[in-house]
Amino acid sequence: MERNFNEAVELSQKYLDLIAREELTNSEKDWVVQETVKCFRDHVNPGFLEYRKSVSTDYTSVEWKDSGSTFTDVYGREFIDCLGGFGIYNVGHRNPKVIETVINQLKRQALHSQELLDPLRGFLAQLLAKITPGDLQYAFFVNSGTEAVEGALKFARMYTGRTTFIATTRGFHGKSLGSLGATAKGVFRKPFLPLIQGFRHVPYGDADAIAMMLESSAFIGEDVAAVILEPIQGEGGVIVPPDDYLPRVRQLCDRYGALLILDEVQTGMGRTGKLFCCDHYNVVPDILCLAKAFGGGVMPIGAFVSRKEIWQKLIDNPILHSTTFGGNPVCCAAAIANINIILSENLPARAAELGEFMIGRLKELAAQYPSVVQEVRGKGLLIGIEFVTNEIGYEVAKGLFARGVLVAGTYINSKSIRIEPPLTISKEQLEQVLERLKDTLAEVKGMVERGEV
Repeated sequence: MERNFNEAVELSQKYLDLIAREELTNSEKDWVVQETVKCFRDHVNPGFLEYRKSVSTDYTSVEWKDSGSTFTDVYGREFIDCLGGFGIYNVGHRNPKVIETVINQLKRQALHSQELLDPLRGFLAQLLAKITPGDLQYAFFVNSGTEAVEGALKFARMYTGRTTFIATTRGFHGKSLGSLGATAKGVFRKPFLPLIQGFRHVPYGDADAIAMMLESSAFIGEDVAAVILEPIQGEGGVIVPPDDYLPRVRQLCDRYGALLILDEVQTGMGRTGKLFCCDHYNVVPDILCLAKAFGGGVMPIGAFVSRKEIWQKLIDNPILHSTTFGGNPVCCAAAIANINIILSENLPARAAELGEFMIGRLKELAAQYPSVVQEVRGKGLLIGIEFVTNEIGYEVAKGLFARGVLVAGTYINSKSIRIEPPLTISKEQLEQVLERLKDTLAEVKGMVERGEV
C-alpha cells in the first residue's frame, strides 16, 4: 500500500473530532459503522466480521458509549452487559472513582522514567500483600493475564530448577507461546507447534490424575516445577471443581515439592463471591495470577504475586525479568481505586448474593426447557449455561442480543455461554435479563421442534 501522510493527517483529525463529539448526526453514525466495517475488513481482520455475526448479522452494532452495567451502540441502542468484557467490569463500566483517579494521575504523570522509584507501583504492591491470602508478599505488574501467567511460569522454573508443568484439559491460560503451553484447546495450539516443552495435561477436577502425573514425573526424573490451575475454569465453560479438589492439589504439591500456580485472571477481584476464588477453599497458592478486572474496567493491568523466597533470584538481579509498560502509574492508579471500591462496597458479598439469586432462577428456567438447556452452573456472578448443541447456544446468544442483552460463548467450550455481568448490576436488571432469556428460550425451543437448529 502506498504511503500517504497527508491523508493520514486528515483521517486522524477526523477521528479525533469524532472522539471529542458528545453527539453524532445520523449521517455521521452511518459513516462510523461503514468506516469501522471497512477498517476491520481491510486492516484488522475480516474474520471478525463473520465471527461477530453471532450477535449482529448486519454489522451495525458498533460500540460507542458505556456506563454502569450497560453499553450503547452508535445508534443509541442500549444493552445490558452480561458478558462484562470476559470479566473486566467487576466495578462497572467507567466507574466514577476509577475514572477520577486515572484523570488525577494523568494530570501529574502518565508513564515513569524506568530508572527512579515510582511510588504507585510500591503502593499497589503493598495493597496486594495486604489482601492476598497467606504469605504472598511480592508483586510484579504486567499488562495482561497472559503476561501474568508467563511470569509465573518463568518464576516457577527459576525457583525450582525444574521444567515440567501440569495443566488441565479445557484450561485456558493465554495465547502467548509460553502460556499457550498450559492452554488446552488444540485449535489454538496446533498452528504454533512445537510449543515450550514440558507441559502435561490431565482432566480438570480430578486430583487423583494430578497425583499420578506428579508420581510418574518424579519416577522418570522429570520432577514437576508447578501445577497451574484455574480455581474455576472460565473459558472451559464455567466448570466448578469438587470442593476437595484445590485442597488436595495443594497437599500434593507440597508432597512433591511442586509450586501451585492459581490463575485467577477471571475468577479474582470478587467475581465468585469471595475476593479470590481460592478463599472459598482456604487454599493459598505459591503464585497468584491476576488481570482482567484488576484495572477497574478502565486500564489494562495484570500481576503475579508470590512468596518472598520465590522472588530471591530477582532480588539478586532485579532486571532478570522486566517490562516497559507493566506497573505504569496510570494503570496502578486504576488498580488502587479498584481495590478500594471492591472492599469498601463489599462487592464480593454482593456477587455471592446476586449469584445465588441468579443461579437459582436460571436453574428453574432450565428445567422448563430441557430440549434447549443442558445445565446451569457457577459460583457468584461467574455463571455458565450449557446448551444441548453449539447451534442452540448461538441461537440463544443471538436472541438475547436482539432483546438487548449481551452474552457470549467460551473459548474452549462453544456449547456454553457465560453470564458474567458487573458486580454492581442491579437486581432489577437481572430480572430483565431473566425475562428476556425466558422469551428467547421459548423462541429457540420452537426452532428445535421445527428442526431449524
